[in-house]
Amino acid sequence: MHDARPAWIDQIEGILETINQGIVINDNCNRVVFLNAHFCKLIGIPAEELLGHPITDFYPSEEVPVLLKLIRRRQTEGQSQFEFYLPRRDGRRLPVLVTARQLEDPEGNIFALVTATDITEQKRTEEALRAANAELEQRHREIEEDLLLAARVQQSLAPKNIRWGRGLVETYYQPVRTIGGDFGLVTPREEELHIMVCDVSGHGIGSALVANRIYTETMSLIERGVALGPMLQHLNSFVLQNLKSSVFYFTLAAARLDREGRTMEFAGAGHPPAMVARLGEPIRLLESRSAALGLIDDAVDNEATVEVPVQEGDRVVIYTDGFSESFDPSREMLGVEGFGEIVREASTLPLAEMRDRILERVSAWRNGPAEDDMSLVLFGIP
Repeated sequence: MHDARPAWIDQIEGILETINQGIVINDNCNRVVFLNAHFCKLIGIPAEELLGHPITDFYPSEEVPVLLKLIRRRQTEGQSQFEFYLPRRDGRRLPVLVTARQLEDPEGNIFALVTATDITEQKRTEEALRAANAELEQRHREIEEDLLLAARVQQSLAPKNIRWGRGLVETYYQPVRTIGGDFGLVTPREEELHIMVCDVSGHGIGSALVANRIYTETMSLIERGVALGPMLQHLNSFVLQNLKSSVFYFTLAAARLDREGRTMEFAGAGHPPAMVARLGEPIRLLESRSAALGLIDDAVDNEATVEVPVQEGDRVVIYTDGFSESFDPSREMLGVEGFGEIVREASTLPLAEMRDRILERVSAWRNGPAEDDMSLVLFGIP
């Protein structure tokens, strides 16, 4: 037991007072025999009130077991550092990094040298980082919820399989992300069936918002009975005037069939060619006559539409380039010709099976998951 400060401490006191850390020396009974001025400054208690007392006397009684357990655990683990706090006179807790080492004096007495480093700024930084991470996580959850809702909204706009008169329509839609810029439209109206597939540039939320806005505008035009050529001109002007973005543009292919299924009006704007499959004949390609929309004022050709004769048994296929621009492991693109061959081979099957066969064949060609949004509409001429 040490009732007075050992003489050897006097020899190093000058050095201990120059260190920018709180320093405490305890005897083998855990009583304080020395503390530097910096330690007193940290806790706001003068040295005379601490000397001769165990440092644990200045902690709340319920915290002492926690401190002692932490010390023992660190000693068991062979570690000399741990984080805790110093109780200040003003009631605040000062976070510190504690380092404890044992010393033996020339007479063989054991002392403990404890240093305490103020880590208030570090803790503030950590707390700010935790708060920022919590905010980011909350924002991420909100974005995920928004994306889920957007995906449900967009899926609700995807064309449904329908029977129209004696004809059938089969569809497929799959965004490369949760939501995408493709949409398909199949709308019966009086004596006509309207079919459209549209592909907005890019992926994700921006493309989906533009696609949904174009969808709404297109439905309004169909309800007003606007012809295909003027419809393309209006959509082009609408995007140029209202969205005013060089980032987004869109391509589309649209068809209008009469109920008898013998006349089809077609218009395309910068879109992959639609296909007409007829038994025993090569695939007929319906090329776009207009440029992609939303980039230039005069994108729509003066003769934007074409009348296409169709007959019983014909299959009309409209799709986005997520199908034709599929790549095999050697990075060879399927292309329109390759996709047309898949369509031709599948066209002898019932319409739903034809759709499934096309999806299977494209998937078998493709190396890995799709790299682009994919929309497909098939119409069987009755």
